[in-house]
Amino acid sequence: MNGFVDHLRDLFGLLGPIRARSMFGGHGLYHDGRMIALAMGEGVYLKTDEETRPAFAAAGCRPFEYAGKALSYWSVPAAAMDDPQAMLPWARLAHAAALRKARTPRRRPRGDRPPGRR
Repeated sequence: MNGFVDHLRDLFGLLGPIRARSMFGGHGLYHDGRMIALAMGEGVYLKTDEETRPAFAAAGCRPFEYAGKALSYWSVPAAAMDDPQAMLPWARLAHAAALRKARTPRRRPRGDRPPGRR
């Protein structure tokens, strides 16, 4: 790990145990087996969904973009980056979004149905 990832694990620590895994040239941060944050360079982005995105937008946060496409991870308010207590409500929103995403079944395109099924 690196110092920034260690700082993030401490910052998110009030939520509970945080595990970090290398991915995409950055790190994914996981709580309860769900990815709640993405650390890229010196930036961190939290998982969002339709329910939580308005809170992030109202706080002036921005979506993470990759190859010109906005993903479901948004930046963190600056005030939360140095204070675990200030980070906790944002981390809870990210965890809730990750849990909702896990409960949403993926629809397969029509052509991807198993053989023998219509």
